[in-house]
Amino acid sequence: MITKNQKLIPDTLMLEERAGHVLHAIIGMSDEDHQHIPFFAANLLEQPAYLTHGDWDYGSSHGRLIDALVLARHMSGEERGLDIEAKYRENFLGFFKDDGLSYRMKNPKAPWEPTANLIDQRAVILALTSWYMSTGDRKIKSVADKHVAALKRIAVKERDVWYYPASEYTVNGWPSNNAVQLRLAPDPAAFCGRLIMPLLKYHELTGNTDAFELCQYFAALIVQRSGVFNPDGSFNDALAYRSGHFHTRIGTLDALARFAWFTRDASLTHFVKKSYDWALTWSTAFGWTPGDMHDQAFEHETCSLVDLISTGIMLAQSGYTEYWAVVERFLRNHLTESQLLDLDWVVSLDHKDADDVGLKSFYNVAERARGAFAGYSAPNDFCCDKHGGRGHTSDLQTCCIGSGTRGLFMGWSNTMTENNGTVSVNFLLNRGSRWLDVSSHLPHEGKVVLDIHQNIPKLLLRIPDWAGYAKVMIQRELDGTAHTQSGSDPSMWVKQRFLDLGETRKGETITVTFPVSKRQTVEKAMGEEFVTQWRGDDVVHLSPEGTHHPFYNHRQIFDKAPMKMGQYRRLEQEYYW
Repeated sequence: MITKNQKLIPDTLMLEERAGHVLHAIIGMSDEDHQHIPFFAANLLEQPAYLTHGDWDYGSSHGRLIDALVLARHMSGEERGLDIEAKYRENFLGFFKDDGLSYRMKNPKAPWEPTANLIDQRAVILALTSWYMSTGDRKIKSVADKHVAALKRIAVKERDVWYYPASEYTVNGWPSNNAVQLRLAPDPAAFCGRLIMPLLKYHELTGNTDAFELCQYFAALIVQRSGVFNPDGSFNDALAYRSGHFHTRIGTLDALARFAWFTRDASLTHFVKKSYDWALTWSTAFGWTPGDMHDQAFEHETCSLVDLISTGIMLAQSGYTEYWAVVERFLRNHLTESQLLDLDWVVSLDHKDADDVGLKSFYNVAERARGAFAGYSAPNDFCCDKHGGRGHTSDLQTCCIGSGTRGLFMGWSNTMTENNGTVSVNFLLNRGSRWLDVSSHLPHEGKVVLDIHQNIPKLLLRIPDWAGYAKVMIQRELDGTAHTQSGSDPSMWVKQRFLDLGETRKGETITVTFPVSKRQTVEKAMGEEFVTQWRGDDVVHLSPEGTHHPFYNHRQIFDKAPMKMGQYRRLEQEYYW
C-alpha cells in the first residue's frame, strides 16, 4: 500500500532496509525453551542445519544484540519483537553480580565456569551505553557507573599503564596472584584495547571520569608497552597475541582512532593510520579480511570488517578523506553481501523432536537466521570450508550479527554529517535526513539526486575518484529555474574529492551525474587470487565462484536504475557513535 509520504526512489542499496532485515535474525536467535537466551552459532551446511549455545551466550551475546536492537530500531523504525527484546534486557541485567561485573552463567550441560570474562565486558558496556543513550534511564546509568567502577577497580595499575592480568575474573578476584605479580597481561588488544571504544562513548554521554581514565591508561598500554602492533604497523602474530587476530586488532585501532579524535592527539592518529594501511594490504578491496595470520586466516569475521569500516570513518573524519571511498566499497560489497537474505539452500526441520534443550536446536533454522550476517565467510562464499584453514566450523555467530548491525549503522549515520553549518555527503547511498534526501542511482547510473529540505549554508558532495572531474555535471533547480555547473571548474573542488555546492535553499533539487567506471582487478586473499569485475564501487562478478552460497555473481545491472515507491527515514534527533 502506498502512503502519502512515499515517492519514487531508486531501488538501490538502503542501509535502513537492511537494518529491518537483521532485526528478524536478532529476534529469531532467541531460544524460547531456554529462558530466551539467544543461540550463539549456527551450522547451515549440515542437513538439517542447527543452532548451538556456547559460553558466549551471556554478557557477550546479550550485550551485542541489545546494542544492535537499539541501532537497528533507530535506523528502521521497526517495532516487531519488543517482547523478545524485553527478555534479552531482563536476562542481561540478571548476569551482574554485586561486584558490578557481568558473569557467564553455569549451564548444567556444558563445561564452562561462571566467571566474568573480560572480552564479555566490552559488549556489556557497549549495550549499557546504547541503552542509556536511547532512553536516558537513570537505573541503567547506575548499572553502567557501577560496571565502569568495577572495570577500574580490578585493573592492575602501574605508573603509566593499566591492564588485566588474566582473561577471566572470579568472585574471589583474579585466579592467580602470581599472574598479577608477573604482569602477564594476556592479549591486551582483546581485553583492554577494544574496551576504549564503548568506554569513551560512555564518558562523552555522561562525563564519567572512571571511563576516561580507563581509556587513557589502556591507550598507553597498547601504544607504549603491549607489543600488539609492531613498529612498522603490522600485527604481532605470536601465539600469545592470538596469532594476530584481526577482529581484536582492528577493533583496537578503531578505539584508538576515536580516542585520538577526542583528545586531538595527531601522533595517535598517525599510529592508527600506519597499522590500518597495513591491515588493508591483507584484505581485499571489497572488504574480506583474514580471521588471523595463521590457522584462522581463511575465515573472515563480519566483526573484523565492521572494525575496518569504523576505523576508516574515524580516519576520514580526522582529515584522511581518501578513506571515505574505502569504506563505501566495504559497505556496498562484503558487508551487505554477507547478510543472509536467501535461505533456499538451507535444510531445516519443522519440529523440535531432535532438539537438545540448552545446547542445540534443529527447529526452523532457515527462517530464524534470515537477515543474519556471516560468522565465517570466504571471499566468494557465505560458508568457508578451505583446505588451508580449520575446515568448516560454523556459519553464523551472534557477535557477527551484532557487529553487522553496527556496520550498517556506522554507514547510515555517516552517509551525511554536519559540522558548524556545513553538511557533507560522504557516501553515495540512499539516505534521508532533516537536511536533505540523497537518492543514488549507482551502480546502474552515475547519478545522484539531492532534494534539499532546509537552507544549508554550505553543502559538500564526495565524488568517487574513478569518476574524474571533467565530465562531472551539476544541474540545480529551484522554483522552476535551472542552471548547470561543471566539475571542470577548479573552484568547485575542496578536500581533493568533494564538490563544493555552496549554499543550498529549501526546495532545491541538485542532480549530479558522472561516468561510471568499469574495470577489473585481481584481489588476493591468503595467496588465492580472485578476478573481480567492478562497476563503480560495486563488485558485479567474482571468479572463481563460491560453492555453497556464492557471493556477488547474482547482482543485476541495468542501463537505468530501477525505481520503486518508498520513503526515507528522517529524524530530528539522531544517535551517533
